[in-house]
Parts: sequence; C-alpha cells; structure tokens
Amino acid sequence: MQSLKVVDLTLTLPNGTKLCESLSFDIAPGSVLALMGPSGSGKSSILSWITGTLAPNIQATGDVWLGDTNITLLPAERRCLGLMLQQDYLFPHMSVEQNLKFGLRGGTRSERHDIVQSSLNRAGLSGMGKRNPATLSGGQRSRVSLLRTLLSNPHALLLDEPFSRLDVALRSTIREFAWASASSLPTLLVTHDMDDVPAHANTLHIRAS
Repeated sequence: MQSLKVVDLTLTLPNGTKLCESLSFDIAPGSVLALMGPSGSGKSSILSWITGTLAPNIQATGDVWLGDTNITLLPAERRCLGLMLQQDYLFPHMSVEQNLKFGLRGGTRSERHDIVQSSLNRAGLSGMGKRNPATLSGGQRSRVSLLRTLLSNPHALLLDEPFSRLDVALRSTIREFAWASASSLPTLLVTHDMDDVPAHANTLHIRAS
C-alpha cells in the first residue's frame, strides 16, 4: 500500500486571504489523520484540492503524492482516491446492489456479484441488495456509501464529516465499521467532533483566517 502525502500546500482566496499556508503531512497506510478546525478554516477546501475538485477561483500551490507518484496535476478520476461526504449520494434510480457495482471494474458478472454479496454480508446488510436506497435507514445508507467507495479500490480514503448526519446511537457502530473497513488505507478525516476521531489517529488542527 502507498502513503498519502501533502507538501507545502497554500490555498489563497480571491481576496488574498490564505485558507492554509505551507501545510504538509504524511499519512502512512493504515493510519488516520484527523483534520480539525472551525467552520471556514479551509478543511473541505483542502480535501477538494487533494481530490482535484477545488473551485477554480481558489489559488493553490503545493504537491500531493500517492507513494512515489505526484498526482497534483492528474484529473480527479485518475487519482485513485475514495471520497465519502456528509451526504451519501446513493443513486436513487439504482438498487443497493447496482450502486455497489457502479465502482467495480473488471471481472465477470458472476465475480462482481459475489464481491457485492460478500461486502453486504460483511457490513451486516445481507439480503438488501435488491432494496431501493430510499427504503434504508441512515446507518444502512452510510454503510452502503462506504462500501461503494471502498469497492472502487481507492489507494487512499478521504472522509468529510461522514458521521455528522447520523443519530447518536448509530455513530459509534458506523465509525467502528469505517475504521475496520479502511484498516489498510491512509485515511484523512475532516471533522469538528473529537468523538469521531479513532484512538489510533493523529490530529492536525487548523485555524480560521
């Protein structure tokens, strides 16, 4: 597996305000870095820059690496990064199984089916492949969303407040599932809630400009 490394990142708004300056960090495979700070401190913009989806009016300098590969100038679809947001963005016109198959590449139809069923079983969602996502609970949707992200075979995982929309009773279960599922990947977690940060994570605090 490969590490995820950001080197000397500076993000500047059109009015000259710097969201971050000379930010660097290195996340090893199986490690979690929690990026924390108040609203407006640039956390989500940092994730957008890493994934190649930063708003064009924000000026950026710096480099992002996956292992020995500089991916800074690669288009978003070639960066091999998995992203999970607050909203699950499951496709409403597809079944749970079809949503999960969306990110799969290669293999026969039978092999893809077996991978999806195995993933559903592992997530405690056995028998739900034919369900419409609209019929799932919030916790079930979160698990499906995370599974879809992981089935795309990302080389690193980026999580932007992924648990904030869940009921308190569900958050602990979904967090445990997320950390177990991503145990071999470098993971960057954006959150404002210390309860979301696993015990083995490192924490980086950034401040609003």
